[in-house]
This record gives sequence, structure tokens and C-alpha cells, in this order.
Amino acid sequence: MVLANKYFMEKWPDVGKTIITERERPSNIWTRGTYYEGLMSLYKLNPDPAYLNYAVSWGEFHKWGLRNGITTRNGDDQCCGQTYIDLYLMDPSKQERIKEIKACIDNMLATDKIDDWSWIDAVHMAMPVFARLGYIYKDDRYFDRAHEMYLFTKLKHGTSGLYSKADHLWWRDKDFDPPYKEPNGKGCYWSRGNGWVVAALVRTLEFLPENSPYRKEYLKTLKKMFRSLAKVQRVDGFWNVSLLDPSNF
Repeated sequence: MVLANKYFMEKWPDVGKTIITERERPSNIWTRGTYYEGLMSLYKLNPDPAYLNYAVSWGEFHKWGLRNGITTRNGDDQCCGQTYIDLYLMDPSKQERIKEIKACIDNMLATDKIDDWSWIDAVHMAMPVFARLGYIYKDDRYFDRAHEMYLFTKLKHGTSGLYSKADHLWWRDKDFDPPYKEPNGKGCYWSRGNGWVVAALVRTLEFLPENSPYRKEYLKTLKKMFRSLAKVQRVDGFWNVSLLDPSNF
């Protein structure tokens, strides 16, 4: 992990450099936000000041803001908030680190809309943000809304939810739930996407009160997923891109 991170930091010394694929995007979207989640976890294991400085510089460059501001409901925009909040928790005097992500999520709480997470990546990007805010402010509304949105994704998006009760894995979005099948005739479960859900639940449980009524559901789902994922793990320790079809990418 140390070597991989060293490579990344040396390749991207400018924390504000835009991300260019088929188009240009700012460096505070989900791709970079996910990296900083990992960096903060690495910092806990190996507290190198360079890691912390790199993360703080990133937040400062973006003025602790989100790609589309505080009115966005897009999890891709909100992912950066996980690291902003983690850095705030390290120094609660830095209120600016949490101001905009809190305002963004509070705007969501002010409505009854719960269907935003229409693809499973979004559960990872946003659900842990709600959990962190619930923990900091001791406000169950954040936990309640995250749970409502999670259940809508699990049970209602697509035909009848994005979670397979038979295989205990998740379809990426409504375009990949039944009757869609992979070339080998099996269901389409994206490896990375299922990893997103695992990360979302683990990172949510980290901040969920021990007596939360939602803890049982998250643990139960994780355990079922782990059993399913163990069955399809390859002999080299990795997983296929499409979990049940090694020939399709």
C-alpha cells in the first residue's frame, strides 16, 4: 500500500489537477474522493505527515466544496465529503472543512426524496457521509434518511431492487437486473460495484450507534455478501470483473 500510494502521489503532485478522460472533470469528484478515503485509512496505519498534508491540501484547493455546490444530490459529488469530515474530526476547530458537505446533506433532509441512489456506486459515495454527520451531531435524522435511501436502492430501484435475494449480490443499476444476463447466461454482478457496497456498509457501521435498529440489517447483508463473494473468488485471490462470468469484461 505504501509503494502504491507513493507512486500515486508522485504521479499527481498537484492536488488540484483536473481529471481528463473523455472530458475534463475537477479533482474533487468520486474518483479522487475514493482515493482519499484510502489515503486516510493508510494514514491511520502509517501516520506519515506527507499523507495528511496531501489530503488537507486537496481540501483547501477545493475550498472544502463539492463539484456542483451544496444543492447537488449526486453521490459522485458528495464522496469528497467523507474525507472532509474525517479531516474535520482530526481538528474540530476547522469548521470550514464540514460546512458545505453538511449544508448539502441538510438540503437533502429537507425533502422527502429518497430515490437518488439509482446505481450502487452511489451507496458507497454518499451513505458514509450521512453516518458521519449523524455521529458528529448526534442526530438520528442522518441515519434514518441514509437507511431509507439504502432500502430504496436495495428493494425498489429497477424491477424489484438492485439486490439479488437469490445470489446475495448487487446489480449495478436497472439496466443490468433481470432479464439481463451475461453471455454465459448468469446474472451480471459487477465486481467493483459489489465492492462499493461492502465499503459503504463497513464505513457506515463504523459510525453507527451500537444500539441502532439498522445495524442488524447491514451486518446481515454483509455476511450474506461475504459468503457469496467467497464462493466466486478466483484461485489467485482476485475476482472477475463480472463476478459470475470470467469471459466478459
